[in-house]
Amino acid sequence: MSYRNTWCGLVSDQQVGQTIKVAGWVHRRRDHGNLVFVDLRDRTGLVQLVFDPARGAQAHAASHSVRSEFVLSARGKVLNRDPERINPNLPTGRVEILVEELNILAEAKTPPFLPDERVDVDDNLRLRYRYIDLRRAQMQRNLRLRDKVCRSARRHFEENAFIEVETPILTKSTPEGARDFLVPSRTQAGAFYALPQSPQLFKQLLMIAGYERYYQIARAFRDEDLRADRQPEHTQIDLEMSFVEEEDIYALVEGMVQRVFSDALGVELDIPFPRLDYREAMRRFGSDKPDLRFAMEIADISDLVADCGFKVFTEVLDSGGAVRGLCAAGAGGFSRKDVDDVAGVAAVHGAKGLIPIWVEESGVRSPIAKFVSPETMEGIVQRMGAVAGDLLLFAADRLPVLEPSLGTLRVHLAERLGVPKEGWRFTWVLNFPMFEYDEREKRWKAQHHPFTRPRIQDAADLGRHPAELGTHAYDLVLNGVELGSGSLRVSDPAMQEAIFATLGMGSEEIAAKFGFLVEAMDYGIPPHGGMALGLDRLVMLMAGEDSIRDVIAFPKTQSGSCPLTGAPSSVSNGQMKELRLKTI
Repeated sequence: MSYRNTWCGLVSDQQVGQTIKVAGWVHRRRDHGNLVFVDLRDRTGLVQLVFDPARGAQAHAASHSVRSEFVLSARGKVLNRDPERINPNLPTGRVEILVEELNILAEAKTPPFLPDERVDVDDNLRLRYRYIDLRRAQMQRNLRLRDKVCRSARRHFEENAFIEVETPILTKSTPEGARDFLVPSRTQAGAFYALPQSPQLFKQLLMIAGYERYYQIARAFRDEDLRADRQPEHTQIDLEMSFVEEEDIYALVEGMVQRVFSDALGVELDIPFPRLDYREAMRRFGSDKPDLRFAMEIADISDLVADCGFKVFTEVLDSGGAVRGLCAAGAGGFSRKDVDDVAGVAAVHGAKGLIPIWVEESGVRSPIAKFVSPETMEGIVQRMGAVAGDLLLFAADRLPVLEPSLGTLRVHLAERLGVPKEGWRFTWVLNFPMFEYDEREKRWKAQHHPFTRPRIQDAADLGRHPAELGTHAYDLVLNGVELGSGSLRVSDPAMQEAIFATLGMGSEEIAAKFGFLVEAMDYGIPPHGGMALGLDRLVMLMAGEDSIRDVIAFPKTQSGSCPLTGAPSSVSNGQMKELRLKTI
């Protein structure tokens, strides 16, 4: 038995007069008494079936028992629709199939919701019945887009002499910035595997092993708090190259992204992408992943207010901080309460408050007007590029607090004011700091990972100014979202040892956590570097979605649970006994 010879969404007026077979799910049924109409859906789209008792009595009789989400196979003749019944919004809207034979392949219970774009459904319900939700046209489009992206990326790598190599899922727990998911070993009591946060160490081993160009569309796992663009398990486009410098990696990745957008969306991107130094990105946008689709840059007025006599400003400046602010164009109508509201946004990163200046036709209005001369106020307004009707908002603090506070405020103000954000704005952010100081633990930590090559040649220079040391590390950012991160790697064993020492790691700890890689470095390590791009985030942006859950077939909730399967769940006492585990 043949269920179909044509896809529903591909039926066209080129087939008028032909007898065809289609199969799929009942999207909608309408009974007009003598005639019954059914919209049949498969993964390519919808086509209208018509049941007429005069031209198919058996099929017409069977159509009365059909309900939403029944699975059908139908044979019939393709006809042009009557002009008044043409649906211009449907690719198949000019034709219909007059059904001569109908087979009901599977009945369906009334679903908890219909897979219709117009139906508003609670997220937990969508995930509980994900197999229903995945029938929606939007989800079908998103997963087909994901498939196109993967196919296009693979072609790019193949054409550039890469080979795809799978790396282990059960591996060793190593410190990589987030908690590991641990898997107990049955055969070795008290020992655990870890699920990889990335293939980082293995892809470096592949470079030492001489494979030179590796890629993988890899699964990675991180036990961390979730949000719209984060899941406990995610997919990344992972790559590593030997005998390269940064420019080689930029060119390779830009070519891949350009190709993916062309193949999957028909969008032609201009390359090379612009570049921003990390410090410049933080100074101008308060973020290492700036959204460049709108201006609203952060301005520094420290020099203008250094001698103004306003204690809040002068004390911060005397302690090495800065005074910076934003011009919220058109926000002159904000009340003092509105200012307090947006100050709460900046306070998330520690900002202690915002100083407002309202720019009006008659001059400026501000609570600091009595401390700042009219000439200084005029200089501030000019530097900020403000005009009547604008609102200036300032904060004063140490840079680690000030920059992210204003960066978050910048994005919030753009949303609140409805600032247009259109197009695809890529940028590289370069030269990240090598180390960051952990005030709680009172020690230096690697900002990326300890295998990132610092911007020095001599290992002896490493510990002299760790706070100022830059790296050959880079992120690719799209529309304010970090798409991927990478670096050139350390290929000098002495430099690697010095980095571990700066991080406060002794020889025993190094051997326990990274011994296999450190040992491999003594057997001929080439200069190498690489990158990993988040496939989920990339497809999310390309699909115009707000959450990566809408581009993943079976995602988890915010709490990391799966409403569909009930994971995570308890296991039997027998399983626990085999693993020599007890719950507390």
